[in-house]
Amino acid sequence: MATAQDVAAYILEKRGLTEAMKLHKLVYYAKAWSLVWDEDPLFGERIEAWANGPVCRSLYATYHREYLIAKPVAGSSASLSRDQKMTIDAVLDAYGDKSAIELSELTHRESPWRDARAGLADGERSQNAITDHAIKTFYASLLESTDSEPV
Repeated sequence: MATAQDVAAYILEKRGLTEAMKLHKLVYYAKAWSLVWDEDPLFGERIEAWANGPVCRSLYATYHREYLIAKPVAGSSASLSRDQKMTIDAVLDAYGDKSAIELSELTHRESPWRDARAGLADGERSQNAITDHAIKTFYASLLESTDSEPV
């Protein structure tokens, strides 16, 4: 199975210079839509409901000292299948032009992040997991209600 690092590497290879927060959100959306479209998680690491939106802890550990990331320092896009790359490409088409702040605000309006943070104050630290089940259920419902692609 691919890792969050592999997905991040592919995104950085495709997009180039990317804010760390934006990278986290794009990796999250790639996993979300892979659960819906491919019916399989893109990577196994869990997503946590941090104050500024969904974050993969292993990805944070790699890039936590960076604001702008120019190239991957871990992972390999070669670990991704053709279908996985197609899923990520579709996510980049849908979300790639949004700013880090816009993506963070978008995740804050969506139930997987909100539900995982239930009972927490704004800005409060959290390691609560956003489950694959919650992610898949929410994003699949978006397709059912609009019969369209993401956002």
